[in-house]
Amino acid sequence: MSRKPVVMPSLSDTMEEGHLRRWLKQPGDPVRKGEALAEIESDKAVMDLEAFSDGFLAGPLAREDADYPVGATLAYLSDEATEADEASETADAEPATMAHEKTAAAVAAHESTPAPESESNDLSAAAIAARHEDQKGRPLLTPYARALARDLGLEPEMLARYFPQPIRSHQVIAAAMGALPPDLSAGPPLRYKWLTPMRRSIAEHMTAAAHIPTFRISARLPVGRLQTLAREHSFSFTLLMARALAQTVEQHPRFNDAYTPLGLARRKRVDVGIAVDIPGGLVTPVLRDASQRSLDELGQDWQRLKQQSLQQRLRPEDYQGATIYLSNLGMFPHVRRFDAIVPLGACAILALGAADQGQVEATLSADHRVVYGADAARFLESLAQRLDRPEDLLESP
Repeated sequence: MSRKPVVMPSLSDTMEEGHLRRWLKQPGDPVRKGEALAEIESDKAVMDLEAFSDGFLAGPLAREDADYPVGATLAYLSDEATEADEASETADAEPATMAHEKTAAAVAAHESTPAPESESNDLSAAAIAARHEDQKGRPLLTPYARALARDLGLEPEMLARYFPQPIRSHQVIAAAMGALPPDLSAGPPLRYKWLTPMRRSIAEHMTAAAHIPTFRISARLPVGRLQTLAREHSFSFTLLMARALAQTVEQHPRFNDAYTPLGLARRKRVDVGIAVDIPGGLVTPVLRDASQRSLDELGQDWQRLKQQSLQQRLRPEDYQGATIYLSNLGMFPHVRRFDAIVPLGACAILALGAADQGQVEATLSADHRVVYGADAARFLESLAQRLDRPEDLLESP
């Protein structure tokens, strides 16, 4: 008889931990390779945790509705049902037991993560402090974070004033670089609401993107004929705008580049990431090869991506790797213009407000290491000319 661990998978390049939503199988249940065992929430989507081989699910099962680091053991797959049954008895006797095949530091870091106490997942500052002091009464840091703070000369008590505990290594590094959050201790009583994996990922990505040297240029774009074309052919306005944006990138290929320390990464295909508002966060599903594929094919993709976005069922390949981005807030009639942040790995993002009398305020935010102001002005002029001839978008290249 043998048992192999079922671990928290890495569902994206940036994922450090995942949220175990619920188990779809129970100890002793037979499973087949590829069958869903549980639902896992990553920083961008909810995905199935699939069995890597035929067998029987064996406990102890990790607690549902809790966060676990990538690689943490959540359960086991056994080759015999009897062993799975025996393991399930252990899980029933000690439901909070979690068998992690990680280093002692990772285990300590995981066990220090607070479990949700209410549906709103709010905790008072006093409750957090009480839960997150170690046995010696000190602020709680993961072992690596504590060693890092010691090496950098940072006092745990100082870190505890700024960061919810347990304090992790990236927060120690942020403090060392001067990127501290506000000190709220002098204000009114407060409660913390734990960030979901998606919100945490968005915050971290936007913080990193804020260091891009960005400039912005605005223009009024003609969209009246594009709106008419969208209605007549039952196409999404956003889809047609993404098509126009992609074809304009082909005309100005530097906008498909990305800055790296080694040089400019020159991509051979235009993949447009489109910002989609979903409950609890933001995702950017990607339309691949948006300038060359037929509109019918792109339309089918866009419908699928929107549906999966709202269900939080996007796969990593559905939302990673865009070369340029589009953010459209035209559905809010009072929003005339706004700035968007250039995501990492791209050169530019186009932000659209609400249309007014056939025109829309558009703001192009761009990485100044890749393109310059005159480049952006020419880009918007070309986009405006393309929008004056929207019927050309219907033709396959």
